[in-house]
Amino acid sequence: MSSRPGPEFSGAPFRSQESNIVAAVPPGSSPPVKIGSYVLGKTLGVGSFGKVKEGYHELCGQKVAVKILNRSKVHVMDMTPKVRREIMILRLLNHKHLIKLYEVIECPSDIFVVTEYISGGELFDFIVERGRLPENEARRFFQQLIGGVEYCHRHMIIHRDLKPENLLLDENLNIKIADLGLANIARDGEFLRTSCGSPNYAAPEVISGKPYAGPEVDIWSCGVILYALLCGSLPFDDESIAALFRRIKSGQYQMPSYLSPGARDLISRMLIVDPLARITIEQIRKHPWFVENLPRYLSLPPPTGCARSRSINVEVLRECIRRTGFPEEKIVWSLKHGKRNAYTVAYELIHDAMNRMDDSMLQPVDIRSLFSFPGIGTGSREKNVPESIDTGAHGDAASRAAVLPSSATSAASASPLQYLDELDEDDIMPCFVFGSASRRIQLGIVNSYLSASEIMMELYRALSVLQWRWKSPSVYHIRVIAASIESALPGAKQVRLVIQLYRTTSRFVVDIALHDGDLFSFILACHMIVCELRI
Repeated sequence: MSSRPGPEFSGAPFRSQESNIVAAVPPGSSPPVKIGSYVLGKTLGVGSFGKVKEGYHELCGQKVAVKILNRSKVHVMDMTPKVRREIMILRLLNHKHLIKLYEVIECPSDIFVVTEYISGGELFDFIVERGRLPENEARRFFQQLIGGVEYCHRHMIIHRDLKPENLLLDENLNIKIADLGLANIARDGEFLRTSCGSPNYAAPEVISGKPYAGPEVDIWSCGVILYALLCGSLPFDDESIAALFRRIKSGQYQMPSYLSPGARDLISRMLIVDPLARITIEQIRKHPWFVENLPRYLSLPPPTGCARSRSINVEVLRECIRRTGFPEEKIVWSLKHGKRNAYTVAYELIHDAMNRMDDSMLQPVDIRSLFSFPGIGTGSREKNVPESIDTGAHGDAASRAAVLPSSATSAASASPLQYLDELDEDDIMPCFVFGSASRRIQLGIVNSYLSASEIMMELYRALSVLQWRWKSPSVYHIRVIAASIESALPGAKQVRLVIQLYRTTSRFVVDIALHDGDLFSFILACHMIVCELRI
């Protein structure tokens, strides 16, 4: 297993509760330190921005984790916009295997991010202590990991820093994905100089210096984690970072003979160097090794809505009133109107404490009852795309095995993650420019809050919905066969398009060019994809 840096934290202010803040008391004083409704306890960890403390809600009595982000440190590291955006994402997500955010409190010097308390430690420590796990135990962890990652991908969020250190375990040894979107916070171009992550889990396209970060990146990392669960060591490890990168780029790793054929097949398909040939989450869900003993709740597709459910549980409501003394009408009104205040936070804390996962949902589901669910960009992996579409510079898609030292540690402590700077979070302004000479249409996103990777993910989603076939010769370059337009309008014919993403000083531009076909069908194809895009 790799060496671990200190934890990184992210957060952003949403509302001020300065009137509720009680300043820290001098050492030796008896009164506890309070922030809002929370009494702070021991320190759980220390990171670049601040620290994490144990806390409990004064009225509900529920234990929480409080991340304390120092404003000056966040400002000096120029992280404020990305920290704010990270918390905005976390507030929208709600999944059994993702860390839950309860509230954010700010004061002049610090930002306090209150999340659920996870008592079981890191999966990293679990693997170090236990060594390689039996396949049934490893499969259970992996199924939960894929469930959480799939939920993120369906909401256009890529983690980019999946590793056992970022996977926490609750009291029942269930996975909780933490540090969601940490890669968005990592400063560009510093992965060889900082200690914000390990390159051992990074995909070849990432360590090659390409600023690409799509679903395939997380799939690779999940493959490395699965290998670590089953083998107790890493597939890619070397004392020299340069040698480590060479192994990753060439896909050189050793597959132990004790692994079952199903596990060997799944790992080998996840650790394919060519991201276009790499297995997708939809395909992982159908893999025989994955579906064995699959719990019922994970056999269902993840919810499509981001917002937290506002259906009110009467028992939870009564318990909330009993514990806090809050007026029922204020709790109900706040929940129905989607407010984020003391009433809803108390309700959610008690709700989570009272509603543990139903044991019946943890039982394996009958494999024959499973059905397929649409995934992100599934059309991009079709192998029957005509040869006229470039397959890119990658050669053999299969992973090549080579002898790897079975080291459980790594000297590589640098983060391999590089990303484009984020744009200002202003309104989206699409514009269309026609050029008669080149028969080209441009869709420009001006001052978008979307990153380049998010725009590419949305393009792949739209292409998948339209059931068009495509290949990506390079990161921001897609060659498309728009075949379905023949049935969209009489007289339209199949066309071939070239889609590229550019960045100017003030915007990203999605450039759609006609490669082969008539102008009428080209304009129709552009209309169809523009109508489908959510950017």
